[in-house]
Formats: sequence, C-alpha cells, structure tokens
Amino acid sequence: MPHPLKPPALRSRDAVRVLSLASPVNQEQLQKGCEEISRLGYAARVEDASVLARESFFAGSAGCRRAAFEQALSDKETRAVFCSRGGYGSNYLIEGLKVPQGRAKIFLGSSDITSLQIFLWQKFGWVTFYGPMVASNFHHGPGGAHGYDQASLIRALTETAHGWELSLDAETPAPGQAEGVLLGGCLTLIETSLGTPWELDTRGAILVLEDRGMKPYQVDRALMHLKQAGKFDGVAAILFGDFPECDPPAGGETVRDVVQRIFTPMISPMVWGAPVGHTERAALTLPLGVRARLSAPAHPLSKSKIAGEPPALQETDRAKAMASSGAPKLQILEPACVA
Repeated sequence: MPHPLKPPALRSRDAVRVLSLASPVNQEQLQKGCEEISRLGYAARVEDASVLARESFFAGSAGCRRAAFEQALSDKETRAVFCSRGGYGSNYLIEGLKVPQGRAKIFLGSSDITSLQIFLWQKFGWVTFYGPMVASNFHHGPGGAHGYDQASLIRALTETAHGWELSLDAETPAPGQAEGVLLGGCLTLIETSLGTPWELDTRGAILVLEDRGMKPYQVDRALMHLKQAGKFDGVAAILFGDFPECDPPAGGETVRDVVQRIFTPMISPMVWGAPVGHTERAALTLPLGVRARLSAPAHPLSKSKIAGEPPALQETDRAKAMASSGAPKLQILEPACVA
C-alpha cells in the first residue's frame, strides 16, 4: 500500500479551482455552488471556457480537460481543486496525466471522480477527499437534502493536528470494530479499475462502496466481480452508502439484501446506508488514504423483525434501535492535511 502524501490544508481566502473533469455542468448550479464556496471563506476560481465546455457527453475534449487539471495541480496560487460534478469521462484523463512529484494538493470530488482518486493514490500516494461537488451538492447548501455536511468538509480540509469522529446515520448488518486505511468510492469505478496498472489495492482497507441508479442484480454482479477478483480478501471493514434509485421490482431483493447475502458472515464490521457520495441527504466528506476506525454496535432489532413491518414503522424502529445502541461511528485517526 502506498505511503500517504498529504496536501497542505485549506486556509481562509485560499484559492479553490473549480474544474469539470467528466460530464457537462449546469451553469446556474455551478454559480450557486461557487457562491457557497465564497460563503465558506474561500475564493472560487472558474474559467468559464473550460468549466462550461460541452463535447458530446463530456465537459470538453479529453485533452482540454487534462490540460486544465494539470494546470490547476501545478499552479502555486491554487490551494485546492473542487470538481463541479461527476457523470462520466474522468478515466480519459489518466493516460498521459502529468502530476507534480512529491507534493499533493487538495482534490475534492466523488462519483466518476473515483477513477482519478484511485489513480492518484495508487501511483503517487495522494490523500484525496471523497465528498460534495460544486454543482451537485454545494449549490443545495449545508445540511439539507442533496447538500453537504459542512462540519466534516471543514474538518477534513483544514485539520492538521488531530483526527476527528463522524457519526454515521446508518445501519449495522454486521457489528464489530476495525481499523484500516480508508479507501474506495463509487462501486462502478472501483470495478473498472480492475486489470489496470492503477487497480485499487484494498488489503487492510476500510472500504467505502456506494453508487446510484443500479438495479439490485447489477450491484450483485459488480460485488461478485470484485469478490472473485480477490478485492475483499483482507479488507478490514466495509462502509456502504445509500444506493439511491436502486429499488427492486415488487417482491425482489433490495441492494441491502444483496449485501447481506454476499458478505455475511465474511466481513465484519459492515455498515449500510451512510450519507456518502450519491445520497439524498447532506453528503459527508471522507479523507481517502488515512487511517480510520469503524465502530459498528449491534442494533437490538434484527433485520428480520423490521422487514415485515410497514415502511413508516420500519424507520421508527430503526431510529429507536440506533438511539438505544449507538449509531455507527467512523473515527479518522490522523489529520488528512499538513500545515
């Protein structure tokens, strides 16, 4: 596993370069997201010609997007790079990408950006940040639906002395406690790293897996591919996201059912439904490449007991269960940035 290379922390009034590295972005959402960055005390830098570019289903040609990324990484005035959105296309930037040697820079994104985050970790040891994006989350504001969690964002990007703790509003299919390096991201993009020179090494990891808009059998297929490729061998724990828009046909297995079937009793602890990446809740920011501890207490109400209840009662009982036993927690054991 690479030795982590941490970026300098973000400071008040620092310049944040906003880039579109995958699919085209909505201009109004981009503007609102940049206003939110300014509200946080940072200076959003946007070059409209590149950020708003459109070419097929990409935000401009691969060459132009790669050049914008390289320029932002090498620019001494740019303290951080925030992605405008995901979609598809960041994989085109990897081959031939010139990355400054020996110094990292804050790189924030999720979804399709997973491809670049895996590459930067495997090849250069960069600590990156899996979290909200400018025109996907920031424009909704902090704390609300589809927005972002401000506390975890600021802690991840500015802390240089201590770790911190995140309370995960999630369930515990498999209780326990484990430590490891926090890695992962979007399930589809982790799967597509298989067979590449930057294939994600998951051994000893607390592995984050999340996605959206997949049928349960498609999630099953991706998870089985990773399992048969040995990517769950030696994994310390798994933290699953919400998997929104992944509803099954009437009476079919849910994604949560698929997860329970494939991984129990193979991996423990295991947390289901954390607000990371694709989520309808305020998205957390997770530093990838740092050591963490996942603590998942057993909930007194079993899945089988809850499953037969009406949906409203299910949610009530899950809330009671987590309140009585304690919600799962993710402790970040070291700062993700340097002074």
